[in-house]
Amino acid sequence: MWNDDKMQGAAARLSSAEHTRLSLIRAGLKLFGEKGFEGTTTREIAGAAQANIGSISYHFGGKEGLHAACADYIVELLGEIAGSALDLKAVDAVSLTQAEAHGVLTQVLETMTGFIAARPEAGLIVRFVLRELSHPTVALDRIYDGIFAPVHRRLCAVWEAATGEPAESDETRLTVFTLIGQLVYFRIASEAVQRRMGWNEIGPREATAITAIAGSNLDAILAARMRGKERA
Repeated sequence: MWNDDKMQGAAARLSSAEHTRLSLIRAGLKLFGEKGFEGTTTREIAGAAQANIGSISYHFGGKEGLHAACADYIVELLGEIAGSALDLKAVDAVSLTQAEAHGVLTQVLETMTGFIAARPEAGLIVRFVLRELSHPTVALDRIYDGIFAPVHRRLCAVWEAATGEPAESDETRLTVFTLIGQLVYFRIASEAVQRRMGWNEIGPREATAITAIAGSNLDAILAARMRGKERA
């Protein structure tokens, strides 16, 4: 699971300038996600970050630079999270046994659930990305090329090691999208999920319950694939 204490400790060690920069990025994530690039003013961002409006130019060169920095922040953060479960630099996953690949996929689901479903900051990231997906800018290119495509490609390679199905087949790529999509739903529809489940929040306990179901779904898909191969 993503470590809140580690993040808070790192934030406490930031210099004043670094703290301002991070505050502006988080304010940018929120406002760009809610209102889009064109609909957000630098004055609004500075106010949300409790920073001087000139600090945006100082740190990022302007609103465009801040928007790009928000995308880069997402790439860096998600890269760290994904990197704890996946070797994104690996070309393929041929060296993994079937059992090892299954274990990697399970760990990825657990790691992603801990972040996407349970960490409040994930809400800012998901809204920013959803805004980019509906109204694409160059920020989407940075996010897609920097983290989405590498993670998806690596997961497809691990899926091949787990099932023997070609990593770049349409079926494999779509299957991996469904594995990721089920987790993103719990962030997008968190309010509906909490109401239906009677939860006050989606915290560590709730994330563990979600992970268990996601893991069961993964096990069922893999078992079905193996049965299909045996019948063939």
